[in-house]
Amino acid sequence: MQVAILGCGYVGLELGRQFTDAGHEVVGVRRSDAGLDAIEAAGFDAVRADATDADSLDAVPDVDWVVYAASAGGRGVEAARAAYVDGLRTAAETFGARESPPDRLVYTSSTGVYGDHDGGWVDETTTPDPATDRQRVLLEAERIALDAPVDGTVVRFGGLYGPDRYRLDYYFDGPVTEGYLNSVHRDDAAGVVAHLLSTDRARGDVVLAVDDEPVSKWAFADWLADECGVDRPPKQTVAERDDASRRVRANKRCANDRLHELGYDFRFPTVREGYRPAIEAFRAD
Repeated sequence: MQVAILGCGYVGLELGRQFTDAGHEVVGVRRSDAGLDAIEAAGFDAVRADATDADSLDAVPDVDWVVYAASAGGRGVEAARAAYVDGLRTAAETFGARESPPDRLVYTSSTGVYGDHDGGWVDETTTPDPATDRQRVLLEAERIALDAPVDGTVVRFGGLYGPDRYRLDYYFDGPVTEGYLNSVHRDDAAGVVAHLLSTDRARGDVVLAVDDEPVSKWAFADWLADECGVDRPPKQTVAERDDASRRVRANKRCANDRLHELGYDFRFPTVREGYRPAIEAFRAD
């Protein structure tokens, strides 16, 4: 199959590698020179285009699958709206209007759209309650993906981690705020998207991409410190934080039963397996 990955960054690069290894033809799309260089270094074709500019998308060839994985980075809500809502709408309309439109569209969203559930469980049947304006933008983009002229799928990622994103210092230094981690390793985040497309699953559906075990942040921080041979970090309740925004208070446990029903097998079922390379590297230093 031919695949275009728009916003080909942290997850998109790994997804491109996985698709390429599986024999698919992949095009990664970015706006910046650095982004294009990273795509070429990952071993597949790079195309410069801006998803918010329909004319620039002419540079992207016809494909069977489009993955929209753009990120607005740490910028404000207007940048998020441009990246997620405006860009996705433009891409969906532009590719959908082609003489040879794609068969599938996948939009990568976030479990942040659920908001706070006081540590309770959520799944695909749970009504979202976004905690911030940025997360409300993500939910608006989800509706665009599911209403697109191409069959859309929304994949809600948990907290991404993996190479270059283990954040050991964050856990070592503390204070670590209470609550649950709902995580997914970068390789599994990409693997979920690849699986849903290659097996033709979840057309028109929402799927949570989280690992098998939501874990207490405090318990995880202590386990990580013990494994690395450092002091356990200080802890902090949400009430003790001066900057305890609604996002910080968004405590929940995300279930991945649906993902298992769809036949996905995790490379890293929990953070204990996923953090092992970082632990071993830290011990070796």
